[in-house]
Amino acid sequence: MKIPGNMGNMQQMMRQAQQVQEKLQQEIAQIKVEATAGGGMVTVAMDGQKNLLSLKIEPEVAGDIEMLQDMVLAAHSEAFKKVEEAVRQKMGGMLGGMGLPPGLF
Repeated sequence: MKIPGNMGNMQQMMRQAQQVQEKLQQEIAQIKVEATAGGGMVTVAMDGQKNLLSLKIEPEVAGDIEMLQDMVLAAHSEAFKKVEEAVRQKMGGMLGGMGLPPGLF
């Protein structure tokens, strides 16, 4: 059975979109970012799925709990922003060649 031209093109586009999505997910999984707060007193590492990979705290800030809490939150927030930007860049680069309308993903 022969598929009409438009349907064949649609199926091909769907396969291509699925391949791009799989490749994008693989690349996002490879993203690793670090962010610091307090001049490097707190360092957070995060992956592309926004999982916290590590938290490093310099001993000097351990005495001031409120300041330490603020620095951990600030470092985490910055790492989150870095992951979002890295994902946005990867998506823009990969999806840009497909001719999809901006903002679709």
